[in-house]
Amino acid sequence: MAKQAFSPFLLVLVMISISIHHSAQLQYTQSQALFRVQKLFHYPPALSSFYKTTDLCNIDPTPSFTLVCYEDSLTQLQINGQDGIFPLPQQFSTFDFFSTLSAFSSLRVLSLVSLGLGGPIPNVVGNLSSLEILNMSSNSFYGAIPEEVSHLKNLQTLIIDHNRLVGQVPSWLHSLSLLAVLSLRNNSLNGSLPSTFSSMESLRVLALSGNGLSGDIPDLHNLTYLQVLDLENNHFGPRFPNLSTRLVSLNFRRNKFALGIPEKLRSFYQLQKFDVSLNGFVGPFLTPLMSLPSMRYLDISGNKFTGMLLQNMSCSPELAFVNISYNLLKGDLPACLRSEFKVVLYSKNCLKNEDQEQRPLVFCHNEALAVDVLPPQRKQEKRSSKAKAAFVFGVVGGVVGAATAMALLFFLAFMRLQRKSEVKPPTARSKTEKVSTVCNVKLLSDARYISQTMKMGASIPAYRTFALEELKNATNNFDNSCLLEDSSHCQIYKGRPADGTLFAVRSIKMAKRHSSQYYMPIIERISKLRHENLLSALGHCFECYPDDSSVCRIYLVFEFAVNGMLRDQISGGHFRKTFSWTQRIVAAMEIVKGIQFLHTGIVPGVYSNNMKITDVQLNHDLHIKLSKYNLPLLLEDNGSILT
Repeated sequence: MAKQAFSPFLLVLVMISISIHHSAQLQYTQSQALFRVQKLFHYPPALSSFYKTTDLCNIDPTPSFTLVCYEDSLTQLQINGQDGIFPLPQQFSTFDFFSTLSAFSSLRVLSLVSLGLGGPIPNVVGNLSSLEILNMSSNSFYGAIPEEVSHLKNLQTLIIDHNRLVGQVPSWLHSLSLLAVLSLRNNSLNGSLPSTFSSMESLRVLALSGNGLSGDIPDLHNLTYLQVLDLENNHFGPRFPNLSTRLVSLNFRRNKFALGIPEKLRSFYQLQKFDVSLNGFVGPFLTPLMSLPSMRYLDISGNKFTGMLLQNMSCSPELAFVNISYNLLKGDLPACLRSEFKVVLYSKNCLKNEDQEQRPLVFCHNEALAVDVLPPQRKQEKRSSKAKAAFVFGVVGGVVGAATAMALLFFLAFMRLQRKSEVKPPTARSKTEKVSTVCNVKLLSDARYISQTMKMGASIPAYRTFALEELKNATNNFDNSCLLEDSSHCQIYKGRPADGTLFAVRSIKMAKRHSSQYYMPIIERISKLRHENLLSALGHCFECYPDDSSVCRIYLVFEFAVNGMLRDQISGGHFRKTFSWTQRIVAAMEIVKGIQFLHTGIVPGVYSNNMKITDVQLNHDLHIKLSKYNLPLLLEDNGSILT
């Protein structure tokens, strides 16, 4: 019966799929707007492909120019003039250019990098109401960020690095409730950070280095998604701010902090980069920072930290770069730092019997706290730059330029129809877990926080990590009353968190012991599955053995289809009214869109889905949600990957 009911439905699906494939042409008004853009740039050779086709949506992308369409609308536009391939005409009008862009009402991504655009940012940018990513780095914009940007309620990434912006950081930024990446590096902003930043709970990356900002940093401990905080080369201080324990990269280099660092930092288990160099910190150095399980890069040089180092102190196995130079430390260099695989700088302290130049022991007595021990600027920079270079390019360097790197990596990966790059998700750590470093800095520089906003599932909650306790609370400690499906290697539970929304938790037992790093390629793949017609992945959690850092169980969290299977709606098995013919056609179109996303919306695409009608489910609005995608969700059966 199920097969007979599905046959005409499948026929409609195929017919609609064919019609969609052959009807995707750009709207006439948008085509004309693209030709006007070409004219404004005085017909540069980089846009010569406009003459070779009437189907602008199928122009092959280049590093300097990329456009992507969805159905009959332009959704992504990238113009990169880094190689001088888009020289601006003498009479070029930035205002006219942005006014022309207003024709693209469905534009989700706009990247205008290194074009030499000047003057104030035109307020007509606020007309691009669908924008989710806006990157205007390396131009000559000056003045303040126009308040019209606050009209972009879908904006999730705002990058305006390397311009000449002035004034204060706008307080209205908190009204952009979806904003996840904010990067305003290397401008001339001044004043203090507005207190409204305390409520920007969607922020994942905050990069404001290279400005003239000052004062105390607002309380950011409620920003639990914040992972990259880059405030280098400002005038912040003197107090260390209150931060979320989930930070991965913290850069306060060259500011005016002058007090101690809080004991709370010893619980920042996901912290990988910690740079507070060239400040005026005083008091004991928090030695447990060296043994944080994820710590890779530690720089406290050029401060007045005191304390005794011991040979038997422990270090994180991930620690690769350490600079404790120009402080007031005594004792012995810990044995865990003596490795040819680590870069360790420790000169100008009062350590015993070390080959790097030390000061007399009397210099590091408490009375010496009033002595200025900051190193000469050029000497310090020259000494550390060569040692840092190899490591920075290997792992951590991507964070310093995280926001811009994210945009560049992301846009170059696009081809057609929502083809995007993706990043690896961060990790969660609960009291019952003993997790080795699962998320490294490379995961951040791969730009997950930008590329997620491109998916057609922009209204879906952002992919995140879950704490094990959070999942236990949502499933009543994985009680049988919440069990939806059970097999020898996997159980599926219905979860109801505190906010009342439902999700499905797939509990997968691992047969062999591997660290969480081993499973990250699979998690990366799963985190790409975000579309309005898929049961999208919402996050993951690792449960580890109590005696080591290997994973014993993986929990994958997905959306929950509250209205069951489409088959029941068609047959009327559990409903008084069956789907109308119009509803069935809409459902067929949504299935096509879901499959189209699996094939073209992620790189590489997901094929051979072996989809059944029982895999087609419905959400609370009776929209289609496909529940299986032929991805390796289960691992470890004699070394093979199961699907």
